[in-house]
Amino acid sequence: MKKLYLLLTLLGIALPYGAFLPWLANNGLNIPLLMEQAIANPISIFAWLDVVVSALTLIAFILVESKRARVKHSWLAILGTLTVGVSCGLPLFLYLRERALPPRQEFF
Repeated sequence: MKKLYLLLTLLGIALPYGAFLPWLANNGLNIPLLMEQAIANPISIFAWLDVVVSALTLIAFILVESKRARVKHSWLAILGTLTVGVSCGLPLFLYLRERALPPRQEFF
């Protein structure tokens, strides 16, 4: 599972930034335009609210579970969540958690 989580972390970075970097190249760091386009219609607001709740839930989970499972460097997953999103933070934390847990039989 560690390899799968690491692969998903890389995808979770590459895919969102693959969409964001061309926008950034065209518009620069135009925060007002970014916010305008991010909340342009009810469906985009729905998506952003879903992301915000998911990110807050993930950060709470990371804080609690990292203490319980003694996960080292869990702050990296919080940083990944805040700078990229849940698509990076969740698989990164699961990877770090797998490294901290005792070995078990792999299914993949």
